[in-house]
Amino acid sequence: MRTYLNLIFFVVLSSLLFACTPDHIPADLIIKGGTIYTSSKVTPEVEAVAVAGDRILYAGTEKEAMNHKTENTEIIDLAGTTMTPGFIESHGHFMGLGYNELNLDLMDVASYEELVSRVKEAVVQARPGEWITGRGWHQSKWQAMPDTVVKGFQTHHKLSEISPDNPVYLRHASGHAGFANARAMELAGVNPMSVESLMEETEGGEIIRDNLGNPTGIFNERAQGLITRHIPESTPEKDKQALLLAIEACQRNGITSFHDAGVGGATIELYKQAKAEGQLGTRLYVMISGPDRQLTKDWLTQGPETDTTQHLLTIRSIKLNCDGALGSRGAWLLAEYTDRPGHFGHETLPMDYVEEIGIQALEKGFQVCSHAIGDRANREVLDRYEAAFKARPDKTADHRFRIEHAQHIDPADIPRFAQLGVIPAMQAIHMSSDRPWAIDRLGEKRIVEGAYVWQKLLQSGAVVINGTDVPVEPINPLASFYASVSRKTLKGEPREGYEPDQKMTREQALLSYTLHAAFGAFEENIKGSIEAGKLADFTVFNKNIMEVPEDQLLQTEVVMTILGGKVVFEK
Repeated sequence: MRTYLNLIFFVVLSSLLFACTPDHIPADLIIKGGTIYTSSKVTPEVEAVAVAGDRILYAGTEKEAMNHKTENTEIIDLAGTTMTPGFIESHGHFMGLGYNELNLDLMDVASYEELVSRVKEAVVQARPGEWITGRGWHQSKWQAMPDTVVKGFQTHHKLSEISPDNPVYLRHASGHAGFANARAMELAGVNPMSVESLMEETEGGEIIRDNLGNPTGIFNERAQGLITRHIPESTPEKDKQALLLAIEACQRNGITSFHDAGVGGATIELYKQAKAEGQLGTRLYVMISGPDRQLTKDWLTQGPETDTTQHLLTIRSIKLNCDGALGSRGAWLLAEYTDRPGHFGHETLPMDYVEEIGIQALEKGFQVCSHAIGDRANREVLDRYEAAFKARPDKTADHRFRIEHAQHIDPADIPRFAQLGVIPAMQAIHMSSDRPWAIDRLGEKRIVEGAYVWQKLLQSGAVVINGTDVPVEPINPLASFYASVSRKTLKGEPREGYEPDQKMTREQALLSYTLHAAFGAFEENIKGSIEAGKLADFTVFNKNIMEVPEDQLLQTEVVMTILGGKVVFEK
């Protein structure tokens, strides 16, 4: 009897073991019936994907995938659409994305008059004395400039006339400048008599003044703090609302992971709370705001937090803001601005601090991500990174330090990215939006030799990653993908694209949004390609983005977003 029971036990155990081998693990989800690009060199395209839990179980032929089907398996038929790995936003501002949907969105205003009209509507709805805030205006994108212009910017007078009692502050699309009305400046104590006394407080920035010394309402770079410190802090309820709106926006746009470029301690706590409550529907890779020295010191003491279970919230990098933006003439240049002689932009953070943080970050296991747009800023940051690497050569094997934007680089510095192992985190959509007017800032020679040089960086061996810098640009990844492969404006101009030799191939563009983007956050082993064992994050498009004619890319839509094997958005 004992022998018989042992035999039964052996048979049952063997059956269980056999059932649990990889070929027989049941799938919770099987996706088939369309074109599936994997971003994998081994198998670039597959017929079907099987998912168990939040992981990819199998990617390959439909026949083999269906071997994992059970009566409980959900089947998604792509019906001829196209699926890729979940798109990764490599540089954006998550809460800015959410708040852009709550405050005045000025991205599409075509003139100063239209901006004033938008604010006038908000004034009617606002309470007396309530601050009116917004973001997105860009004077170089307007169809025409106003009659009165100082140093390339409008003046506050029309804005002040329609809002005499409500303080107004409108951030430039780049976030590197702001526009205040008279009431806001009055509350901040900014007037012709005070401008000189505020010089020390605006080091690394500028209050734009007219010929008589009157402030025009434009505050560049660090000078913005003179106004923003007076804007009432948000409420926890509004912060939570903005967070949820940002998650929804990511899901609608096929973004499954988001590199959040510089946040404070309160925002990190908000993210942790959302994760604990099961509401964090986008994977976040967070950069600590480096200019907040106490926060940075605290995290360097504590060390990184890497989410190795749910992979929803990882904090292991430090963002340093080293210069301004080209649109506001704050980008730090080696030679003066073509359209503002004698002006070189702004060094917005001491370079010694960049080197100091670089050394400490290497010691503590943090990545450093430095904002640098101008060629002087890019050179200085590369120099400081190199100095840090030489100071701690034992810690540089896999540092993956980044330069955010890397927008305008002196030709001598282009090969240094690959040589030093520095990742250029670029936003192709900036070329599309900025190139028509950027030539006025830099001149043709500098534009051709070193601006938006994706192919030069790729050919030198650098890993280029992509994004939108939302809310500077809309989060739509298809616009940035289109800009990557066409180098045209969103109106399709010029016909051959700007500096067409710098176009990415479609394969390079897809990698910049998937596997290479994952590499930029040390996450290429868990995401970024459709391979067994990786997270089941996918984006589904209604058209084949790798094959449709170029002019159809902007008509392509995200029709489904899958995060961890769960459909979180379906059109």
